[in-house]
Amino acid sequence: MARTQHRSAEANSITEGVIWKQLLIFFFPILLGTFFQQLYNTADAMIVGKYVGKEALAAVGGTTGVLINLLVGFFVGLSSGATVLISQHFGARRDQAVSDTVHTAAAMALLGGLIITVLGLIFSPALLRLMGTPADVMDYSVTYIRIYFGGVIFSLIYNIGTGILRAIGDSRRPLYFLVASCMTNIVLDVVLVLGFDMGVAGAALATVFSQMVSAVLVVLTLTRSQRSYQLQLRKIRLHMNLLSGILRIGLPAGLQSVLYSLSNVIIQASVNGFGTDTVAAWTAYGKLDGLFWMTVSAFGVAITTFVGQNFGARRFDRMKRSVWVCLGMAVIATVILSGVLLTCGEFLYRAFADDENVIRLGMDILRLLVPFYGTYLCIEILSGAVRGTGDSLVPTLMTLFGVCLMRVVWLWGVAPRFGALDMVLICYPITWTLTSALFLIYYLRGRWLKRSMRKFGMDDA
Repeated sequence: MARTQHRSAEANSITEGVIWKQLLIFFFPILLGTFFQQLYNTADAMIVGKYVGKEALAAVGGTTGVLINLLVGFFVGLSSGATVLISQHFGARRDQAVSDTVHTAAAMALLGGLIITVLGLIFSPALLRLMGTPADVMDYSVTYIRIYFGGVIFSLIYNIGTGILRAIGDSRRPLYFLVASCMTNIVLDVVLVLGFDMGVAGAALATVFSQMVSAVLVVLTLTRSQRSYQLQLRKIRLHMNLLSGILRIGLPAGLQSVLYSLSNVIIQASVNGFGTDTVAAWTAYGKLDGLFWMTVSAFGVAITTFVGQNFGARRFDRMKRSVWVCLGMAVIATVILSGVLLTCGEFLYRAFADDENVIRLGMDILRLLVPFYGTYLCIEILSGAVRGTGDSLVPTLMTLFGVCLMRVVWLWGVAPRFGALDMVLICYPITWTLTSALFLIYYLRGRWLKRSMRKFGMDDA
């Protein structure tokens, strides 16, 4: 009886109570977690940028970052299918289905780690050359990316593990793991890059070891749990019936991540053509820009879990209200963050570089893109909401057309006519606005909900 009561209280944190309060309780640990994740990525860039040089800065997060996001992002998108299924089954109190999905997801992490390691080590150098990586950046980029992919399995294990915890409403322990990982990374950055003078290789090793720490912590947490989501190593295997559901939801999300990354690869290749200073400025901007993306992605994760559990519990009215509450909070956060970046941007840039030309170029980029952040919000919040019910294909198709295809058309058909950096980067707000409009129309029509109810075995009523 005590177990049942505890389980009820556990579920009620999302399916009961005041929506905005429960969203914030769930959202802030995710936000702080993504902040620490961004912090340890930023620590790499700051230390190599200040103590190794702008060429190293351009490599550690600029040219390498888009390729890492291409491969790792696909797997994280794919594994989101497991997160959605676990949240739905947890909300519906289907304990055996939760357990089987957890072990299927763990098997995916191990298999995916092996595949991505092989692909990353073999193809990354050729892709860096194909992107037009500047010659003085190339050696740094190859060194960093080979070490990173050598330990990428730890990143996949961590992402699967925290996805499981967030699916059942636990966003605090993933935060603790990221804090430990971040502190490990910063200490190792100082020791390896400054103390042992290992340069970019030291920054890469620091990242790999810090991800190993977070992976070990999340595995220990799951194996020691006594709940339905307990991980038992001997039970790790692919349950094919659940794998098909994971792929149905996660494969479109993974492909969407790939399409995003491919369009960013094309943008990075275009930026590379403007020289090392511009690549360094774009890399530094990416670290500041990460403050927005970590915020909006935290809202996206929060609403996906909220919708998933309330959908499984058949709390449809609460599910719909939570979407608009989350969107309103995202608007407020975006306005505040945009004001901070526009006001303090130059000061923040100096944490990454001392070169005045790099700072000037970075401020030009910031002033061009930051005012348009709000045009992206409907993409993140509404797509997260409909994916929480298991509807993933149509959002991917809209993203394919509205973001990826239109960016490629712009970059290959319009931007070359002008030969200016701002005409390359303006594709971001143009495609954000178009795709947000598509998502708003799709969400308001509402057919996605009835379709998801049928797939989950619910009556339309």
